[in-house]
Amino acid sequence: MRRSTINSVLVAAVLIAVALLAERFAGWLVPPVTGAMHVVDGDSFELGEERVRLDGIDAPELHQDCGPSSNGSGTKPWPCGRAARDALRKAAAKGAVSCRPIGTDVYGRSLSMCEAGGVDLARELVAQGLAVATGLAYARAQDEARRAKRGIWAGPFEQPASWRARNN
Repeated sequence: MRRSTINSVLVAAVLIAVALLAERFAGWLVPPVTGAMHVVDGDSFELGEERVRLDGIDAPELHQDCGPSSNGSGTKPWPCGRAARDALRKAAAKGAVSCRPIGTDVYGRSLSMCEAGGVDLARELVAQGLAVATGLAYARAQDEARRAKRGIWAGPFEQPASWRARNN
């Protein structure tokens, strides 16, 4: 390859990387959303007047069951959707909840990166095995949960998006 072609490819790669970073972190320029929290399910809640969905994850739906567990802890399905909701409530109780909007989903909810007491709520759910990562941001936490057979990774489960499509 000629030097000018290599330079063009490198410049294009850098521009793409900068554009992706700018898109991902543009929400940090927007003031955080705070307020009283009401958890709806494992990845969505109301924060003050704002309807929020955690960006980067998909948790089992509230009425979704998973399993049974293959690690010997149970022989029948368990309410993984309720477990995800309860885990989000517990994680959010670690401190004041603050969310940075990234965008808006198809239901008009604010897609946000949220934390409570310095804990990234989405990462916490994925690490507990109570949500699947939908991108690279939480891939490592998901790999660790899968290897440790935590939560939904302890046995068979249906992807939340598939469960929604079948049940709505």
